[in-house]
Amino acid sequence: MTHRLPIRVYYEDTDMAGIVYYANYLRYIERARSDWVREIGIDQLEMKASGVVFAVRRVEADYIAPAVFDDLLEVRTWPISLSPARLVMSQEVYRGETVLFRANVTIVCINGVGKPCRLPAKLRSLTV
Repeated sequence: MTHRLPIRVYYEDTDMAGIVYYANYLRYIERARSDWVREIGIDQLEMKASGVVFAVRRVEADYIAPAVFDDLLEVRTWPISLSPARLVMSQEVYRGETVLFRANVTIVCINGVGKPCRLPAKLRSLTV
């Protein structure tokens, strides 16, 4: 159940050295997670209206090789661990078959006052 999201590197994504600025990889993987959540049928606007939102609890990231302007990248996302209150996802950014970036991201849900709460039922029912 690997989700794939293509991303083109634009000039604005690069730093003075002409490579993708390190923080932009976090933006790329965030987009891919949002797209994955939408694809499995979870409406984050409905969640927010009910007082629950996703929050990143932890990110472990490895920067392996640089991407540059106009590269076509692919973010691959898949769940690796799931409990009623926590989802851990693995995400990798590729250029072709070369891994450029790798991260494990822990996602939780919080309510309107920032207290932890259970993940949505649709997410908890996934097989990891």
